[in-house]
Amino acid sequence: MEPEVSQIKIGATKVGIIGLKSAFQKFSETHAEKPDNEVADKLLALLSGENYIPDHVRETYGKAFVREFRKFLGQPFKEEKSQGLEIKVLGQGCARCDKLEKDLMDVLSEMNVPADLEHIRDIQEIANYKVMGVPALVINGKVMCTGKAPSRKQLKKWLENAAEKNI
Repeated sequence: MEPEVSQIKIGATKVGIIGLKSAFQKFSETHAEKPDNEVADKLLALLSGENYIPDHVRETYGKAFVREFRKFLGQPFKEEKSQGLEIKVLGQGCARCDKLEKDLMDVLSEMNVPADLEHIRDIQEIANYKVMGVPALVINGKVMCTGKAPSRKQLKKWLENAAEKNI
């Protein structure tokens, strides 16, 4: 049986963490109302067994674990400010979803805009965005469209507007 691996952002890097969702489920009832530092300590202790977490970045990992735990519970959380645009394509991998991802890569390349582009295929993670159709496009946390793949011209317009606001 393959281990369950979840990707999360730790600082500016995406890291695969083994057993993250299982840990969240384990602590969801007992630690939902606990302070962040206590949640971080528990998650670090549990997840350090299967994941290499260097001592000099344990605090950063702890904050990321707490952020993702709060997201998992549907509680308010503080999102990390990223460099450049943060773009998510939501969809399980149909032809339209894959085309949207490719179009975004092409437009970003043409515009020479720094961005973190992620294609989210996990149905439960897509549900967290409360979209009613796929593909869906999220730019800097804002859902731009659902149920269709916008034109390259529209993508460029949205990306230009988002890049201006991000400066």
